[in-house]
Amino acid sequence: MPCRVEHAQRYNRPMDLSARVAHHFRDAAALFERSQRDLAEPIVAAGEALFLALSSDCKILACGNGGSAADAQHFIAELVGRFERERLPLAGITLNTDTSILTAVANDYGYADVFARQVQALGQPGDVLVALSTSGQSASVVRAVQAAQERDMPVIALTGKGGGQIATLLTANDIHLCVPHDRTMRIQEVHGLILHVLCDLVDAQLLGDS
Repeated sequence: MPCRVEHAQRYNRPMDLSARVAHHFRDAAALFERSQRDLAEPIVAAGEALFLALSSDCKILACGNGGSAADAQHFIAELVGRFERERLPLAGITLNTDTSILTAVANDYGYADVFARQVQALGQPGDVLVALSTSGQSASVVRAVQAAQERDMPVIALTGKGGGQIATLLTANDIHLCVPHDRTMRIQEVHGLILHVLCDLVDAQLLGDS
């Protein structure tokens, strides 16, 4: 029996893999440029909202599913740990990392409530929810947004694909960072950059523009 590589080479049509690589880089670069033009102002507003919360002894809650869960965890790690400069730890909690809470709530209430229950338990007026959903349609993130709004918490929503249901829920108290693309991988790439920029904006306001 041929090995998998030989089998793939035998039955797949030849393709130019280098061209695929180049296409990904060109597509990502173009989206980064467009996102900078479209989102610079709301990103600044988001950075100011995060700083206001943290400097007022409030905290940041973040949540997402799949790749967005990893982004939420990464973001909070850089607040509690550090980003690029030494500073005191900043108050942040990732809502998608406690497996006991996630599985208990999912088992007893349904997965759509796994983040909302934590927002209801932990969130206070003045805290900020950073909600990530590439489609804007994730039921668990939608309910977390609604729970945050009920607790007078500003929401910073990172979405794509037009914003989906989340876009319809946001108010003047919230900030929408909607990546202008329909492909999940591209949206997540820009979300990662936005979260790094937000960390930098927080540090610049805390430590000065270095």
